[in-house]
Amino acid sequence: MLLATILSLTAAVMHASWNFVAKRAEGDRYLVLWAQFFAAGVISLPLLVANHLIWGMPWQGYLWAACSGLVHLPYLSLLARAYTHADFSVSYPVARGGGAALAAIAGVAFLGDHLSVLEVAGIAIVIGGLTMLAYGANGAHLALALLVAVTIGLYSTLDAHGARLTHSVAYIFATQVAGGLVNTTYALARGRRAGMVEMLRRHWRRAAITGLATMVTYGLVLVAFDHAPVGYVSALRESSVVLAALAGWKFLGEGDHRRRIAAALVVFSGLLVLVFGH
Repeated sequence: MLLATILSLTAAVMHASWNFVAKRAEGDRYLVLWAQFFAAGVISLPLLVANHLIWGMPWQGYLWAACSGLVHLPYLSLLARAYTHADFSVSYPVARGGGAALAAIAGVAFLGDHLSVLEVAGIAIVIGGLTMLAYGANGAHLALALLVAVTIGLYSTLDAHGARLTHSVAYIFATQVAGGLVNTTYALARGRRAGMVEMLRRHWRRAAITGLATMVTYGLVLVAFDHAPVGYVSALRESSVVLAALAGWKFLGEGDHRRRIAAALVVFSGLLVLVFGH
């Protein structure tokens, strides 16, 4: 459990960082996010092939990774819209915290996870903090963040099952390849080839760095899924909401920072209850 805790908290810091980069990026944010996930897929592909040739992975792992990749299409599309129209200090915490809560429920309902009374209380506190954060937010912006939360809860549950089924590092690489492939196919089908080429030409370094961070971050989470309940890992990972609230106030000039930071601290306190309740 200590390993899962360390991995989840490390992933939280890295995840908040690349999301902040995506929020601040200029231009079409879907293409910004696409370039990042495309780079993650390119980096992961040779690792996936090498791992498969040496150690192999059950075919079911590729199936669950493909399902996760499909979910990453609405995830990136909705996330791009949320970062274009909504405040980072609201959209990120609501999406991530809501996704963690949904993943916890799905883990119990479908994966056989068990949560103690304190863990349930911790998740309830997290939801309460998110409610405080959402108070007064633009309804359309809040709806976008909640839709992102649904996709996060869904792919987290799919990947937890895939990671536990395969017990293979190859599954990490498979999810990255699938996400990059699905979004690349979609963008090409929508006639966005010129924009994709231009994004990579101008920002390939950023794409490579954030793509590598994406692969490492989610790899840490998938390893943690294999050692702890989905709700525990997902909620710990979303301790990044505190960083998001601070970043939105300090670097993006987003208003009402006292309430947002207070709400983020409530979320963090819920995460502490979750950790000590296990």
